[in-house]
Order: sequence, then C-alpha cells, then structure tokens
Amino acid sequence: MNASTININWHEANQRHLLAALAVVRCALEKYNAKEQLELQAQQQALEEAEKAMPAPSALERLCRIFSLSFFERDLLLLCAGVEFSGEFAKLCAVAQGDPQRLYPTFSLALAALPNPHWDAIAPTSSLRRWQLIKIGEGSALTLSPLRIDERILHYLAGTQYLDERLAGTIEPLNFAGDLVPSQQALAERVVGVLSQIPKTKLLPIIQLCGVESASKRGIAATVCKILGLNLYVMPAQVVPLVPGEQENLIRLWTRETILSPSALLIDCDEIDTNDIARATAIIHLSDRTNGVLILTSREGMRMSQRPAVRFDVQQPTSQEQSAVWQEALVDLVPQINGQVNTLVNQFNLSAATIRAACAEAAGYLSQGDEKNITGILWDACRVQARPRLDELAQRITPSADWENLVLPSAQKQILRDIAAHVRQRSTVYETWGFAARGARGLGISALFAGASGTGKTLAAEVLAEELRLDLYRIDLSSVVSKYIGETEKNLRQVFDAAEQGGVILLFDEADALFGKRSEVKDARDRYANIEVSYLLQRMECYPGLAVLTTNIKSAIDTAFMRRIRFVVQFPFPDAVQRAEIWRQIFPRNTPTQGLDATQLARLNVAGGNIRNIALNAAFLAADAGEAVQMKHVLQAAKSEYVKLEKALTEAEIGGWV
Repeated sequence: MNASTININWHEANQRHLLAALAVVRCALEKYNAKEQLELQAQQQALEEAEKAMPAPSALERLCRIFSLSFFERDLLLLCAGVEFSGEFAKLCAVAQGDPQRLYPTFSLALAALPNPHWDAIAPTSSLRRWQLIKIGEGSALTLSPLRIDERILHYLAGTQYLDERLAGTIEPLNFAGDLVPSQQALAERVVGVLSQIPKTKLLPIIQLCGVESASKRGIAATVCKILGLNLYVMPAQVVPLVPGEQENLIRLWTRETILSPSALLIDCDEIDTNDIARATAIIHLSDRTNGVLILTSREGMRMSQRPAVRFDVQQPTSQEQSAVWQEALVDLVPQINGQVNTLVNQFNLSAATIRAACAEAAGYLSQGDEKNITGILWDACRVQARPRLDELAQRITPSADWENLVLPSAQKQILRDIAAHVRQRSTVYETWGFAARGARGLGISALFAGASGTGKTLAAEVLAEELRLDLYRIDLSSVVSKYIGETEKNLRQVFDAAEQGGVILLFDEADALFGKRSEVKDARDRYANIEVSYLLQRMECYPGLAVLTTNIKSAIDTAFMRRIRFVVQFPFPDAVQRAEIWRQIFPRNTPTQGLDATQLARLNVAGGNIRNIALNAAFLAADAGEAVQMKHVLQAAKSEYVKLEKALTEAEIGGWV
C-alpha cells in the first residue's frame, strides 16, 4: 500500500472516528434532555470500533494526547465542534438550556450534561484556554458565556492542516526547489546531527546560520527540515512584535503550530539594524521562549541570553563547486562556451542560486539567436545579479570613457594599465601559480589616486571599469565614517560583503576623512580611529577585486598606510598641451561647434573637471540662443566657473578670444 492510499484511508477513518466521538457527546446531550434514552454503551462501542479501524492515531486522539486533555475536556471540545458540524447540536443545546436563543454550548451545560466534569477545565491555565482551543464569548456570567471552538482546531479535527491565518503576514512557508552544493549539503547534515542527538525531553539549541548569502542559508535550513521531516516557515526580524502582549500571543500561537504539525521556524535577521536594541531584545526574547526547531540567520550571529545556540558559518560555494553549477546550468551550451566557465568563476564569487539566475537571464538573450557573444552575455548577467545588495549601499557609476578620453602623462597611464593587468591576471598568478597558497594577506589589489580636484581621478576609475568590463561603485568615505564607535567598521563591512560577489571596482572617495596622519593616541576616540583605518586596510588587502582610494592631498596620507597600498597614481594638474587635448575631446561629436580654438581655450588655467563644467554650460548657452557653441559662449561659461572658484580671469587667459 503506497503513502497516498494510506493518507486517503486515514482521512476516511478519521472522519468516521470523529463522527463516532461526536455521536457519544450528542447521546449525552439527548440523555440529559430526557427526550430519548439511548444507550451510551452502544455509542461507546461504535467509538472503540472506529478507533481500531484507524491506520494511525486520529486527529482527536493526537490532540488529546499532546495537550493532555481529560475526558471531560475532550467532550467539551467535541461539544463545541458538534455545533459547527451539525445543526442538531445547536438545537439540543437550546433545548438543554431551556432557551431557543441559546444555540450554543456553555460551561454550565457541559458541567450538567457531560460525564466526569471538573471546574478547572475552564480555568485560564487549562489546556483548553491556554492553547486557545476554545474561545469564551460575552455573557452575563462565565459559566453562561458562549463557548466556541477555535477555527484552526476545528479544521485540525477534520483532518485539514494549514497555517493559522492569524500568523499570515508574519510567518510564511519557505520552499526551496534547488540543490545544495556538496560543501553546503555537508553543513546541513552537520546541523541535522546536532538536532538529532538532543533527547526529545531536552530543549533544542538554536541553530545560527551566519554569512552574507541569504539564499544559501535558506537552502541549508530547508534541506535540514526536509531531512528531519519538518515544514519550514520564515519570519523576517522586522515583523517581530515589540509589544510584550503581542509577542506572547505570537509565541503561543506558533508553539501551538509546532505541536499540531511538525514545523520549524527561521527568523531572518540578515537585514536587522544592529543599533535597534529594542528589536534585537525582542528577537532574543522570542528565541528563548519558542520551543521546537528554531533557525536564526544573520550576517555575524547574535548572542542569546538563555537558550543554547550552535553557530555555523555558511561560506560561498568553492570555485570547483561554482564551476560544477555553471556546467550543470549550461549543459546545453557547453560546446559554445568553450571553457569560458573558469573566466566567470575567477571573476564572480556567486552562490548556486545566483548562478542559476544569471543563466536564466542570459537564456532570454540566447533565445533571440544571439549565441556569438555567449560569454559576454553571461558576464553581463553575472554583473546584474551581483548588483542588488550593493546598489543600496553605494552609487553605481556607468563608465562612459576609454583610454583615449584620459589625458594623462604616459607614466601615469602605464600604471593604470598595470592595474588592469593585475585584475585580469590575478587568478593565474594567485591560483595557478600558487601565490594564494602562501596566505590571503596582501592579495587584494589596492590603489591610491592622488591629485587636485578635477584632475581625472574618477575618470581614470571609469576607464578601468570600461576596460575590465566591471561595475564601478563610488563610496563617499566622509559619509561612511561615523562618530559612533563601531559604526564605521559596520558600514565598511556591509560594502565589502556586498561587493565580493561580483569583484566590482570600489572607489572610496575622500580618503582624507579616514586616512589622515596618525597622531598620538590620547583618548578612546583616537584609538578607535586607528582601528577603523586598520579594518579598511585589512578588508582591502583581502578584497578579490580592485579597491581605489582618492585624495586631494597625498601628503595627508600616513606613510605607514601608503606601504600597504599596491599602486599610487599621482594625477598632476594638466599643462597647456594636456588642457588643449582635453578641450579637443570635451564636446561630443553631435554638438555643433563654430570657431573653437583649442590652443586659446587651453590658456584657461583650470583642471579637467572644470573644463567639463565650462563646456557643458557653454553648450546650454548656445542651445538656448539657437546657435552652435562658439568662443563667446565658452567665455561666458568660463566667467561663471571662475566666480565659483573664486578666481579672476586674466588677460593672459582670454585675451583675443572675441
């Protein structure tokens, strides 16, 4: 007999058993009403026969056992259920209470009509009340108030399982359709081992899954529950009630759910603000008070107060595992990719779920017949999949420049090309040639771009992003640094954790805000300032992508920090020749120009950033006048820019222009 047949037989037998149990209670009511003297013994015998026919314990039997209901409490619950299932019960209740309006059971009726009555069945501490199996309505007295069975319990008795609707919106089912990579499957089995070795009489430890990749943690939790035969539900930390009464009701309802059906709860703390003390306290209190299998996911773990916790660190799939996932997802395209999977794995450190999502995204383009550039399509799909978390933390800059647009001395350009070479070949040198085996420290590719404002530091980062076909994210260090101890490191940690998936280029602007020369440590603030710097350097040294720091004043950077930065590029103020070249390139091809003289324009003693501002303003002036961009428009725009710079235009700069 297969499982589906057994399940069908159980439901049929459960219905018969429930009807037999209800018949016993109905008989007691009819006997109490003295309308029809039925033999209770016959009904009891029918109930016993229905119990023997059950292939597994009935819902009523399980309910009585797990909530330790007495015979009277069981019959009282059945009395309430009978009113819901049959109109005859309501009529019998009205007759028994001598009032045609009382079509409902009361505790007074139960005490009088049901066998083995006891008063504490209706006490707040009783199972019926504590676990909300029945509800007491409004009445003139407690014993005369209407009694009603809880809807969730009513359906449970009928053999129907579902999550209590009062938990909807707070707790939702979690389904996981994918397969774990071997290392994560092994971790899931370790979790199962921890939970399986705890005796049922003991309190299970909280399982903490820590790491930056939410999908992997949820997949591990789902696999654990599948092995243990549990339904998995998830609750975001943001919806955990802060009001004690609301939290107590949630705990009671969820605990009842774990009793009614084999279930586990995952509390998702990945996005919790560590400064939200009230929220963290509520989560800890909820975790300590919740029975059953509880899984808590977070980036760095949380300290519990009473209930023991076991921490597991969830890592990204290894390079070999990522390659296997790629090969599996691209099984129909293996001939076309021609070994390019390693290129993707070397650049992008993705979870299995993200790899499958990237392949699904690329499939949309490939279905249109664009199979010539399959590697490029997959590459861009990986970039897109790795963006979402970082988009919330930093500003993504879309590169719009190449090497021709970058006007710098040849020495500086060569250093930039060397940086690009290091990023491209890091897998060959670190992995294939074995440098990574000697330790991860110092393997990060870091660069310091120093120079006055407008000399091309951000433009150079754009050129590198365009050359390497990588995303570029700008992080303003002045906004990351916090006066609150520990906040700066937290902000930096979020940025690096989010960036590591895609190996993006990180551009930390205003490095002076953090990397000033170290002074003598005079107080705690000085000491923590040095800790913040050390943390940033440590993450940069281990970051698999390129991290660029910018500063207007190189001399402001402590030499001790300079030694830990691999490349330093000094962006000089452009001379007349370089300024002329910038002016030749500054106007797009579609911009109408007339009589512009790059040599004369180069006499304006300003940096490239200011040249761009002047050119843009001149274009607007010309467009508004319905003319091509001319020297007069540039002159007017230059005057505005010089006012902003608090400089005066000299005759040497603009003499003979108009």
